[in-house]
Amino acid sequence: MTPRAAAAAAVPRVRAGYLPGIDPADIAWQVLPFAQGGARLEVEVPVLTPAQMEALALRVREAAARHLQPMAVEQIIAVIDQAIARLLDRRDPLRRQAEALLPLVSGYDAEMVRLGLTGFFKNFRAPQLRRFVAEDFSNPLVLDGFQPAPKGGAVRAFGPGLLVHSWAGNVPALALWSFVCGLLVKAGSIGKLPSAEPLFAGWFAQLLAEVHPPLADCFAVVWWKGAGGDDAAALYAQADTVLAYGGNESLDAIRRRLPVTTRFLPHGHKLGFGVVTAAALDALDAPAVARRAAWDVMRYDQQGCYSPHVFYVQRGGAVSPRAFAGYLAGELAQLARRFPRRPLDVEESAAVAGWRQALEWRGLSAPGGAAADELIGTPEDAWSVAYGDAPKPLAPTALQRSVQVVAVDALDDVRRAIAGHGAFLQTAGVAATPEELQRLAALLGAAGVTRISAIGAMSTPEAGWHHDGRFNLLDLVRMVEIEPSAESAAEAFAPYAD
Repeated sequence: MTPRAAAAAAVPRVRAGYLPGIDPADIAWQVLPFAQGGARLEVEVPVLTPAQMEALALRVREAAARHLQPMAVEQIIAVIDQAIARLLDRRDPLRRQAEALLPLVSGYDAEMVRLGLTGFFKNFRAPQLRRFVAEDFSNPLVLDGFQPAPKGGAVRAFGPGLLVHSWAGNVPALALWSFVCGLLVKAGSIGKLPSAEPLFAGWFAQLLAEVHPPLADCFAVVWWKGAGGDDAAALYAQADTVLAYGGNESLDAIRRRLPVTTRFLPHGHKLGFGVVTAAALDALDAPAVARRAAWDVMRYDQQGCYSPHVFYVQRGGAVSPRAFAGYLAGELAQLARRFPRRPLDVEESAAVAGWRQALEWRGLSAPGGAAADELIGTPEDAWSVAYGDAPKPLAPTALQRSVQVVAVDALDDVRRAIAGHGAFLQTAGVAATPEELQRLAALLGAAGVTRISAIGAMSTPEAGWHHDGRFNLLDLVRMVEIEPSAESAAEAFAPYAD
């Protein structure tokens, strides 16, 4: 064996996806290479023909009708809870595999991934799942059978026979969110793996099949390259509902491929930001708020749709907005030592450099020599904080722990800064008094914000949150009503009618 062949043979390889009823020998496999530092991994992802995709869709739909839909929601919650208990157990082989391979695939710091997985998985324990259901249904039993309607008659919620998920891979294990939602509405599910993180969804599917074998054929996990070809078209043609995550161009490409009767639920890119009022800027509170803000920036290097790009900081507190920016920079420097930023590729490095350079040029060209933007830190730092002394519109940064602090005089300045960005707004983190919070919530909600959290909780949404202002479960179902007229008419045919 040549040295090159020996080196290639030493690269570990794992197989991704989950394909019930299909012999792995009957399909093609695409190898996705991953490398971080000196560690390498090859992931094999399945490539199905259109005929195989159609057969898989039929198998999943029929299995869900036979095994998943007759289950009570509480039984489904119990199954998911058992699976999550294993994922939360760091001694479990699957959890150990996730901690070992997800940092290698994603590039994120191993300790960041470990903490992120634990915090994320806790959202899917039985009490949290019951909140998921209760948040969308005043009577969760409508998912199990017809229930009395307040206006008379009865009502029941039916999930799609086949729900197709197109997952994003910017955050490890992100597929879990919609996967669980599909289970709770009793939908047969087929998910498309993201090339950036092709491992977790298949692991979770296999885990569910081990915990409750009758569900083994009720879901599948597939892959195709980019927007896909005839294989993707074959699956989309079978779907009742498609739930997709990604950039707006990718979502628009999916929309154009769907039949007009297929329900499409897209979740595109969003811009998060924070607001710190003067009341939160005394000598004791300001450093603590900056510390929590730094955690929101650090988690997964701002790759989540809820991550902050800008913090609007009000003047008039004991600590100035510029001093707050300095606190934030210091906290990011500390976190960079504890949780190193993932290595950037050429395009990402260029984006960060370009963002910094644009800010530097604006500062140099400011009228009267006053710096419009000030950069804290150096290009060699694994973070960037820009300070602006005048209000400016909300705009994305270069991500990778690059954030802007903007000074404002009044809360209305924030409303003006985010005006016109409603389609891209989702999460706002707030540090304010109770009275200010209520006023800010009204202003931000009217502008398009759909989630208002504490700073420090921006990147950790709670169980049952209304993603992009919509419903996790209610948007997936169709409601079937038995009207009072039907009930009254049926009485005439009852055996006791005579």
